[in-house]
Amino acid sequence: MSDIKLFHFNGGQVTELAGAAVQVEKSLQKLFEANLEALLGIRFLASEHSTGAVHGGRIDTLGVDEDNSPVIIEYKRSVNENVINQGLFYLDWLLDHRKEFQWLVMERLGPEVAKAVDWTSPRLLCIAGDFTRYDEHAVKQIARNIELIRYRKFGDDLLMIELVHAPKSARLSVTKASAEPQVADHTTEVGQPNDPYLSNRMSYRLSQSSSELRDIYDAVYQFLVGLGDDVQVKELKLYTAFKRLKNFVCMEIYPQARTVMLFLKLNPAELDLEEGFTRDFRNIGHYGSGDLQVILRSMADFEKAQTLLRQAYEAG
Repeated sequence: MSDIKLFHFNGGQVTELAGAAVQVEKSLQKLFEANLEALLGIRFLASEHSTGAVHGGRIDTLGVDEDNSPVIIEYKRSVNENVINQGLFYLDWLLDHRKEFQWLVMERLGPEVAKAVDWTSPRLLCIAGDFTRYDEHAVKQIARNIELIRYRKFGDDLLMIELVHAPKSARLSVTKASAEPQVADHTTEVGQPNDPYLSNRMSYRLSQSSSELRDIYDAVYQFLVGLGDDVQVKELKLYTAFKRLKNFVCMEIYPQARTVMLFLKLNPAELDLEEGFTRDFRNIGHYGSGDLQVILRSMADFEKAQTLLRQAYEAG
């Protein structure tokens, strides 16, 4: 059971707000679906999506996250419901019906998003008022991208969501590639998501970077992972994303420019920008998410960026 408590301060009096973890009702599912992007960083695609006559199921919620990864959301409506196995069944269905999913993305979000769908790490989110210890043990034994999210309602207008479990992603292996993959410019459209050359781009760039640049990359990586047990790492074709419930930092590496480039979920308008170090990227297209660009060329830059990285984590 969740041990989170919420208190209301009023004129020196402290009153505890009673939290409720009632069964997930349709109204709560609709609340999540209407606010998926604000709550979880996911763009809504469909509700109660049919898996066809053969499979005979309905996926509670389908979406695409900010890294263009497919997302299945299943709501646990009772303590005894085995929502994890059900979600895994739908996840396998999704991987067997990629074209159908991409057609849905094209219809709802447009061809640009459909072309950018990334199948390297589809996600299964299970949302419940609570989970048993068997649920939490089970997901640790399954080598799939499964997240458990607990919710509690306080009063009529407060909703708390808590990340109970999320997998820690493995690092990309640094392998030698024969040539730099030919991809669109950093500020232009991403290439075909299933291009095998794109999948090696991050490992290629790491292998081509100087030891000093790799040290900066590794220092940022270890610093961000060390900010909290809830930090997840998602290795993608074009960047590495660090997230809690949503991304808070996206990192790229450019060996020829000798830079590590970060994009932080911070409002540039609220910060004092420094030319050559930080830049407002709100109206400039780029890979990943985040409005503040931070450029690191040395360990001194990394040390200077640590305050911003902590702010992004806390805001996340």
